[in-house]
Amino acid sequence: MEDETVIDRTRRWIATMVIGLNLCPFARKVFEGDTIRYVVSAATDEAALLADLTREMKALPCTPIAEVETTLVIHPHVLADFLDYNDFLDLAEERLEALGLEGVLQIASFHPAYRFADVDADAVENYTNRSPYPMLHLLREDSVSAVSGDSDELLAIPRRNIETLRALGREKILETVKPPAR
Repeated sequence: MEDETVIDRTRRWIATMVIGLNLCPFARKVFEGDTIRYVVSAATDEAALLADLTREMKALPCTPIAEVETTLVIHPHVLADFLDYNDFLDLAEERLEALGLEGVLQIASFHPAYRFADVDADAVENYTNRSPYPMLHLLREDSVSAVSGDSDELLAIPRRNIETLRALGREKILETVKPPAR
């Protein structure tokens, strides 16, 4: 699978799901401003992925925000199993802390089989975090704070997203995320 294909499919997912359904009210600005860095990791094991993630954790705060506001580390060749992916998130958070980047960056998680705790695997709310490939989203804390302004608004986003997806229904969501025919 070529990096260009992975990035193209990820961009379509952002356009149709994340922006199209307004799941993240802050995504449109960085998407249209082309300030998302898409990094396709060639990693085939956790150690290599952690090295790639570490490189991006170090790079993002040093890059001018006008060039790159946020980074998606897409890893199509490792952590296909959601439980393994979920366990890896602890390593990612530990690395963030070890680098002294808590409060500077945060990690959002997306996976094709994403499943919230205590929710059925087929529940529509899981689609708020289901992506075409496993990925780790590095966000600048300052950017999140600047666009959110209102902490109540931030807290309302997950609830609103669940309501949106439930209103659409699973069939419509699957139609929305279905890759285009070749």
